[in-house]
Amino acid sequence: MTPAIPRPHRDDVLIAVISTLFGLLLWSLGVHSTGPGGTGYRHHLPVWAALVPMLAVGGMELLRRTAPRLTLAVGTLAVIADQFTVGSIATVVMFTDLMYAAVVYGTPSMARRLPVSTGLITLVVTIGTLAWLRSPQALMVGVLTGIVSFAPALTGATLRNHREAAEAARLRAEQTALLAEADRAQAVAAERARMARELHDMVANHLSAIAIHSTAALSIDSPSTSREALGVIRENSVQGLAEMRRLIGLLREAGAGQEAAPVPSLDGLEALLGQARTNGAASGLDIVLDDARPAGRPPLPAPVELAGYRIVQESLTNALKHAAPGTVTVRLARRDGRLTVVVDSPYGDRPGPRAPGSGAGLIGMHERAELLGGTFTAGPQGPVWQVRAELPAEDKAVRE
Repeated sequence: MTPAIPRPHRDDVLIAVISTLFGLLLWSLGVHSTGPGGTGYRHHLPVWAALVPMLAVGGMELLRRTAPRLTLAVGTLAVIADQFTVGSIATVVMFTDLMYAAVVYGTPSMARRLPVSTGLITLVVTIGTLAWLRSPQALMVGVLTGIVSFAPALTGATLRNHREAAEAARLRAEQTALLAEADRAQAVAAERARMARELHDMVANHLSAIAIHSTAALSIDSPSTSREALGVIRENSVQGLAEMRRLIGLLREAGAGQEAAPVPSLDGLEALLGQARTNGAASGLDIVLDDARPAGRPPLPAPVELAGYRIVQESLTNALKHAAPGTVTVRLARRDGRLTVVVDSPYGDRPGPRAPGSGAGLIGMHERAELLGGTFTAGPQGPVWQVRAELPAEDKAVRE
């Protein structure tokens, strides 16, 4: 199958038409490289013979961008043939443009070879002419050869290098923009996940207590039970609203006049456990704290304090919703540069009302431990359901 002839670029058509008309104008005015009265082989060829290489090079201008290898080969043969005629300046000028286009639009290997090869040709012609004529005037032959071949090749190579450098810079800028967008999307997703964990951990405990006590008040027809349940419901509602205000304050823009609320830490476990004892009394739960952390140790990093507090809080919430009557034990230990948090709750059938669970609490606790480079496990261990988290207790171990 014959390959299709490439369609000329419209700019190349314009260049070919203007260059050919310019060459025809010079020929009609009798402007030639060598006059018709010249000696040697030029004297035996008619004047119109100069039109043949000129028209051939002009036709190649149509393909200077789409077929640079072909145009350079035909152009080289045409400019050599022009030397056997009276000569046309237009032929030489169009050949320099073909040499330039071959470097700019040709293959990378062609663009690398042409400046080197034309430079060597210029050097060889200069030395050979000097050796043959033994006259300083022979240097003009080398200069003209360099102007016709080496100069346009070098100019094209320079332009191509600038274009490739600009294209590489553009690609790097696009890649940087894509990476920045990916980082932004990742940061947004991480922030949304963090706020979802905070919202769940802060509100789930209070809403679970409200759901359990309101169900108990509805199922037990006793004024004292209803009054006690309403008191617990009111207390958890107020505390839940306070937690929501704190979360909203964290979401406000800086400088909006909202004071920063203190971040929960393990120092607040006594208050958390006291509230859990109140909420779990109706379900027959007793909460015990076993804090084996040595006194006088440096404080834990703030992210570790918050993660430990939230893991205990969510474990107590799950115990309030699912644990059988009995004792819930919260154990804390710090050794070998790690903080261990263990919460054991009775595992078995539970009488009375229970709040539904979504499983988001276990996912959130696992994510908190993983983000700090720690470990997290949860599951039945004999008669108890055990939640165990090990977190790094040193600043250098906490990943930002």
